[in-house]
Amino acid sequence: MVDTNVFGADLIRSTHRLVELYRPLLEGRRFLISFQTLAELRFGMHRRSWGERRLRRAEDHIARAEVVWPGPRLLDAYVRLRVACERAGHALGQPEHDADRWIAATALHLGIPLVSDDQLFTGTPGLVFETAP
Repeated sequence: MVDTNVFGADLIRSTHRLVELYRPLLEGRRFLISFQTLAELRFGMHRRSWGERRLRRAEDHIARAEVVWPGPRLLDAYVRLRVACERAGHALGQPEHDADRWIAATALHLGIPLVSDDQLFTGTPGLVFETAP
Protein backbone atom coordinates (compact mmCIF):
# COMPACT_ATOMS: atom_id res chain seq x y z
CA MET A 1 0.00 0.00 0.00
CA VAL A 2 1.41 3.37 -0.98
CA ASP A 3 0.35 6.48 0.94
CA THR A 4 -0.73 9.63 -0.84
CA ASN A 5 2.44 11.59 -0.12
CA VAL A 6 4.68 8.99 -1.76
CA PHE A 7 2.37 7.93 -4.60
CA GLY A 8 1.63 11.51 -5.64
CA ALA A 9 5.17 12.80 -5.13
CA ASP A 10 6.08 13.09 -8.80
CA LEU A 11 2.91 15.07 -9.53
CA ILE A 12 3.81 17.98 -7.27
CA ARG A 13 7.10 19.84 -7.64
CA SER A 14 7.55 20.51 -3.93
CA THR A 15 7.47 16.77 -3.11
CA HIS A 16 9.35 15.50 -6.16
CA ARG A 17 12.39 14.65 -4.01
CA LEU A 18 10.38 11.77 -2.53
CA VAL A 19 10.38 9.97 -5.88
CA GLU A 20 14.09 9.16 -5.71
CA LEU A 21 14.03 8.66 -1.94
CA TYR A 22 11.33 5.99 -2.17
CA ARG A 23 12.37 4.36 -5.45
CA PRO A 24 14.30 1.56 -3.66
CA LEU A 25 11.25 0.69 -1.53
CA LEU A 26 8.83 0.69 -4.47
CA GLU A 27 10.89 -0.78 -7.31
CA GLY A 28 9.35 -4.00 -8.57
CA ARG A 29 6.26 -3.73 -6.38
CA ARG A 30 2.68 -3.44 -7.56
CA PHE A 31 1.14 -0.08 -6.69
CA LEU A 32 -1.92 -0.38 -4.48
CA ILE A 33 -3.61 2.78 -3.26
CA SER A 34 -6.61 3.32 -1.04
CA PHE A 35 -9.77 4.94 -2.34
CA GLN A 36 -8.86 7.66 0.18
CA THR A 37 -5.59 8.36 -1.65
CA LEU A 38 -7.49 8.65 -4.92
CA ALA A 39 -9.90 11.13 -3.31
CA GLU A 40 -7.03 13.17 -1.83
CA LEU A 41 -5.19 13.32 -5.15
CA ARG A 42 -8.22 14.33 -7.19
CA PHE A 43 -9.27 16.90 -4.58
CA GLY A 44 -5.81 18.48 -4.68
CA MET A 45 -5.73 18.51 -8.49
CA HIS A 46 -9.08 20.24 -8.80
CA ARG A 47 -8.55 22.55 -5.85
CA ARG A 48 -5.42 23.86 -7.52
CA SER A 49 -7.26 24.17 -10.86
CA TRP A 50 -4.79 22.05 -12.79
CA GLY A 51 -4.97 22.40 -16.55
CA GLU A 52 -6.12 19.66 -18.89
CA ARG A 53 -2.59 18.46 -19.73
CA ARG A 54 -1.54 18.18 -16.09
CA LEU A 55 -4.81 16.47 -15.16
CA ARG A 56 -4.29 13.92 -17.95
CA ARG A 57 -0.75 13.24 -16.73
CA ALA A 58 -2.05 12.75 -13.19
CA GLU A 59 -4.79 10.39 -14.32
CA ASP A 60 -2.22 8.38 -16.31
CA HIS A 61 -0.15 8.10 -13.13
CA ILE A 62 -3.19 7.00 -11.12
CA ALA A 63 -4.05 4.39 -13.76
CA ARG A 64 -0.76 2.62 -12.95
CA ALA A 65 -2.16 1.74 -9.51
CA GLU A 66 -4.86 -0.60 -8.35
CA VAL A 67 -7.39 1.26 -6.21
CA VAL A 68 -8.73 -0.62 -3.18
CA TRP A 69 -12.39 0.29 -2.70
CA PRO A 70 -14.27 0.13 0.60
CA GLY A 71 -16.45 -2.78 1.53
CA PRO A 72 -17.66 -4.52 4.69
CA ARG A 73 -14.31 -6.13 5.58
CA LEU A 74 -12.38 -2.89 5.08
CA LEU A 75 -14.96 -1.10 7.22
CA ASP A 76 -14.40 -3.67 9.97
CA ALA A 77 -10.63 -3.17 9.71
CA TYR A 78 -11.13 0.59 10.01
CA VAL A 79 -13.29 0.23 13.13
CA ARG A 80 -10.84 -2.19 14.78
CA LEU A 81 -7.93 0.13 13.96
CA ARG A 82 -9.64 3.20 15.39
CA VAL A 83 -10.50 1.39 18.62
CA ALA A 84 -6.96 0.00 18.93
CA CYS A 85 -5.44 3.43 18.31
CA GLU A 86 -7.74 5.14 20.83
CA ARG A 87 -6.92 2.53 23.46
CA ALA A 88 -3.18 2.81 22.78
CA GLY A 89 -3.28 6.61 22.77
CA HIS A 90 -1.98 6.63 19.20
CA ALA A 91 -2.64 9.75 17.11
CA LEU A 92 -4.58 7.75 14.51
CA GLY A 93 -7.32 7.40 17.11
CA GLN A 94 -8.01 11.14 16.91
CA PRO A 95 -10.87 12.40 14.72
CA GLU A 96 -8.68 14.69 12.59
CA HIS A 97 -6.73 11.71 11.24
CA ASP A 98 -9.69 10.03 9.57
CA ALA A 99 -8.15 10.03 6.08
CA ASP A 100 -4.86 8.54 7.29
CA ARG A 101 -6.78 5.98 9.33
CA TRP A 102 -8.57 4.76 6.16
CA ILE A 103 -5.22 4.34 4.40
CA ALA A 104 -3.70 2.44 7.33
CA ALA A 105 -6.83 0.31 7.67
CA THR A 106 -6.60 -0.58 3.99
CA ALA A 107 -3.04 -1.86 4.44
CA LEU A 108 -4.09 -3.81 7.54
CA HIS A 109 -7.12 -5.23 5.75
CA LEU A 110 -4.89 -6.52 2.94
CA GLY A 111 -2.14 -7.68 5.31
CA ILE A 112 0.52 -5.67 3.50
CA PRO A 113 2.99 -2.94 4.54
CA LEU A 114 2.22 0.74 4.19
CA VAL A 115 4.89 2.84 2.46
CA SER A 116 4.70 6.46 3.58
CA ASP A 117 6.82 9.49 4.42
CA ASP A 118 4.39 10.42 7.20
CA GLN A 119 5.75 9.52 10.64
CA LEU A 120 2.20 9.60 11.99
CA PHE A 121 2.04 5.89 11.12
CA THR A 122 4.95 4.98 13.41
CA GLY A 123 3.75 2.63 16.13
CA THR A 124 0.30 2.07 14.63
CA PRO A 125 -1.05 -1.12 16.25
CA GLY A 126 -0.60 -4.07 13.90
CA LEU A 127 0.65 -2.00 10.95
CA VAL A 128 3.86 -2.80 9.09
CA PHE A 129 5.13 0.68 8.26
CA GLU A 130 7.91 1.25 5.74
CA THR A 131 9.58 4.61 5.32
CA ALA A 132 12.77 5.80 3.68
CA PRO A 133 15.84 6.10 5.89
